[in-house]
Amino acid sequence: MALFDPETPGTVDLRPVDRLTITILVDNITDLLLQGGGPIVRASLAGGPQVDVRVFEGPGPDVVRAEHGYSAMVTVHRGDTDHRVLFDAGISPDGMVENMRRLDIDPADLEAVVMSHGHLDHVGGLAGLLDRVGRVDAPLVLHPDFWLHRRINLPGRTPVELPVPSRRALEDGGFTIVEEEQPSFVLDGDLLVTGEIHRSTPFEQGFPVHEARRDGEWLPDPLIRDDQAIVVHLRDRGLVVLTGCGHAGIVNIVRHARHLTGIDDVHAVVGGFHLSGPLFEPIIDQTVDHLAAAEPDLVVPGHCTGWRARHALATRMPEAYVHPVVGTRVVLGS
Repeated sequence: MALFDPETPGTVDLRPVDRLTITILVDNITDLLLQGGGPIVRASLAGGPQVDVRVFEGPGPDVVRAEHGYSAMVTVHRGDTDHRVLFDAGISPDGMVENMRRLDIDPADLEAVVMSHGHLDHVGGLAGLLDRVGRVDAPLVLHPDFWLHRRINLPGRTPVELPVPSRRALEDGGFTIVEEEQPSFVLDGDLLVTGEIHRSTPFEQGFPVHEARRDGEWLPDPLIRDDQAIVVHLRDRGLVVLTGCGHAGIVNIVRHARHLTGIDDVHAVVGGFHLSGPLFEPIIDQTVDHLAAAEPDLVVPGHCTGWRARHALATRMPEAYVHPVVGTRVVLGS
């Protein structure tokens, strides 16, 4: 596939799929009282696995749990065939795999793993996956900057270094590492990994306090170039865009997906939009305005989006907005 060309739209031929299910395995929020409906199926207190609890006269529900991080199982349905790709893995070793168990998802069924970027709250759960299945004989698709040493350097504070993913541990666990800066396909063309996102908006400037160590020196790394997304073309509906943190900017990401595929219709945008906290809240209004202009049918803003941005999105796009919680299934298509 050719590298991204900002002058030539539609360079990627993304074939349509019949149906798509995104199951949120890890997110910052849980709420077992939320109701589903339409394309949204919620986890609940009833109908799930049970566990013995000594303070009850009988078993209680073994409920899904939230943590700071993100992970989703992407299931592509074509005809009578289903294919599953794991997108990110959350922060704790056992949070993702335990929620998979509670949601009756077999981790052995996954065919590939795509990493949005190398931050700890998207990588840590791979440890539990390896513990649960032994070896994962599947491709692990990531950007080369995934392996960088990084830190958060807030003014007036001691810099906080982030854990660095271990290539050896992942390869020893059976993963085949696939490093791509440019767009690439998973599942024989059904699922597009964007690779590095083209930055086109004036207001999405990245994470200003983020640094990376290059050639033995800590240097500013606000763009977090390994930030990438998944894109699926849902037949007769348009694009579905799934992000991890959205460090590249959710508007940049949606624009990039539309440009790569030449498809303007955006059916759903799901994942983290990274608009939480004082560094990012000033761009909430511009972000919401531009995202609303894309007219998505569904917006499911999780993880690092933040409550102020979620409120703004829900106010501006009430019919499209879906509140994200762990265990939510977004079922799209016929």
